[in-house]
Amino acid sequence: MTGLSIHAVDAATGRAAEGLRVRVLTVGARGAVIAEGEIGADGTLAHPIVRTRLAAGLYEVAFDIGDFIGEAGGDFLDMASIRFRITNPASHCHLPLKFTAFGIALFRGC
Repeated sequence: MTGLSIHAVDAATGRAAEGLRVRVLTVGARGAVIAEGEIGADGTLAHPIVRTRLAAGLYEVAFDIGDFIGEAGGDFLDMASIRFRITNPASHCHLPLKFTAFGIALFRGC
């Protein structure tokens, strides 16, 4: 499998972050949004980028945590953005995110 997959869980509730807005961008002089959508009921971003081979380069994924949590969740986090590098276009990059209103944990999975 090639491409990029994203999985997000609201760690405060232990549930998939259904409805969390996510954007994936290229980073550089010609930076552009290459994927955009919401996390589904299964906790993943259903987007064709999952099946698309990403070129080697620098990318950024942005999670709109503040909008997802809303006023009831506090006012600390608004957006969490992570920059990552693809060095092998033939490999798959999985980014699982766990978050609360006060912090995030994201790592590269297999």
